[in-house]
Amino acid sequence: MTYRENTLKRPVALLGTLAAAATLAACGSGAGPEGPAGPPQPGGTLRYGLSLAPTCSDPAQAGTNQTLYVTRQIVDSLTDQHPDTGAVTPWLAQSWEVSPDAKVFTFHLRPGVTFSDGTAVTATAVQKNFDAIVRTLTGAKAPLAASYLAGYIGTAAPDPLTARVEFDRPNAQFLQASSTPQLGILAEATTAKSADERCLGDNIGSGPFTYAEYRQGSSATLAKRAGYSWGSPVFAHRGEAYLDRIEFRVVPESGVRSGSLSSDQLDAISDALPQDAPQIEATGGTVQVTSNPGLPFGIQPNVTRGPLRDPAVRTALERAVDRQELVDTVLGPQFRAADGALASKTPAHVDLSTQIGYDADTARRVLDQAGWVPGSDGIRAKDGVRLSFGILFSRAFAGNQAILELIQQQLRKVGADVRLEVAADAEYTARQNSKDYDSLYYNLTRADGDILRTQFGLADRNLNARGPIPPLDQALSDQLQAADPAARAQLIGRAQQLVIDNGLYIPTIELSQAIGVSNKVRDLKFEASGRLQFYDAWLRK
Repeated sequence: MTYRENTLKRPVALLGTLAAAATLAACGSGAGPEGPAGPPQPGGTLRYGLSLAPTCSDPAQAGTNQTLYVTRQIVDSLTDQHPDTGAVTPWLAQSWEVSPDAKVFTFHLRPGVTFSDGTAVTATAVQKNFDAIVRTLTGAKAPLAASYLAGYIGTAAPDPLTARVEFDRPNAQFLQASSTPQLGILAEATTAKSADERCLGDNIGSGPFTYAEYRQGSSATLAKRAGYSWGSPVFAHRGEAYLDRIEFRVVPESGVRSGSLSSDQLDAISDALPQDAPQIEATGGTVQVTSNPGLPFGIQPNVTRGPLRDPAVRTALERAVDRQELVDTVLGPQFRAADGALASKTPAHVDLSTQIGYDADTARRVLDQAGWVPGSDGIRAKDGVRLSFGILFSRAFAGNQAILELIQQQLRKVGADVRLEVAADAEYTARQNSKDYDSLYYNLTRADGDILRTQFGLADRNLNARGPIPPLDQALSDQLQAADPAARAQLIGRAQQLVIDNGLYIPTIELSQAIGVSNKVRDLKFEASGRLQFYDAWLRK
């Protein structure tokens, strides 16, 4: 399969799908909350309020959306992905070829591209990036990046602008993976460092912004990259970014964030809640919304522990969660209930709502038939084992605690006792890696169905700690070998069905990014994975 840049027209970047249009609006190209604002005006500093502190400054190791909002701006990727169509488009690579067996990916790089330290973006730089992810960062430090490079043999550089990436097995997902910030290309001055050193804020990329200051866990300031002229064709303009600087400040309290926006102390904010919208709109601002692709929020059971070993319990729990109540009670109209193993914006998504739709009576009947008998306190038991389990979660998303407290109530109605186990990020990661949990609650963003393999695959993270399920294992493996998009989509669809059939995931809600923007901000956009793209953003004077 071959891709050449001149086969595509240059599209304008689009925002993700909007929800609750009566309340929530989006800034389109050249327009804002008060209508057309004329041509973009360069200059100025955009002040952005993050809901959580940024962690590691390295795009390959960044995990949370709030951190990726920052790291995405300093690094370009080999390819980009159109947020509306899902098509993979050029970026640092102006064309590419994929071998028929999906084992070799040959990228032809744009000439004249440089990192911010003045060194050239070459095939050798690509090689050193991917080598470092596999050999220096490893899965513990950069689990997503490492999963994208599973089976990596190496990268050859037959000439300075040709990078031939080879795998020991078919890896059809890699082309989309090459568009992610986790596989963004950094200079050798960065890739030569240790994993911890790469988190300190002096990362050197080829992106439209550079780090001016980075205080891990506190704040970040980016400065415009002078001379930048190799943006993705998904971007709406060429040349340098419009903004001179971006200041990221951490403001954990939602009410304080929205108040700071309304009082002109901030220009844009993360995690704008429905109750914040009236205050934001009263001063001419708007709330922009997009749903994240990938794995929706859900409960992933460890099938080797306690009552969750019983497939009937897991099937019953899929029916016992009232997802719409979670949206209506805890979140608001910009969110949507999950309807399957993948979020609705993910390519090859399959709607399985008829199978997992809320039906408490069906959940009770399944548990009755499996021998789980209610006790005097309403909690079921079987063979002396109570239907009781823990859910390990972090506060990476502000709504997690309230969502799980409501789920706890919902599951108790069918006879399940749930313990909520909140953990700080470091503890959560350590327990996740060692599979020390009854179940996990999380989501994971990626605009490709291969996210199922990375989380459920027997030879990958396998967070269920499951044994072989041959049809699922075959579907997850075969989709990596399918160069034909339609055939691959069919296999990903089968994998989604099998994940639900085997009770390996209990979906709850899809994550939405809801950002508040003042009436000065124009063209602040979401990219394909629901993260922010500041390159086209500008401030009305």
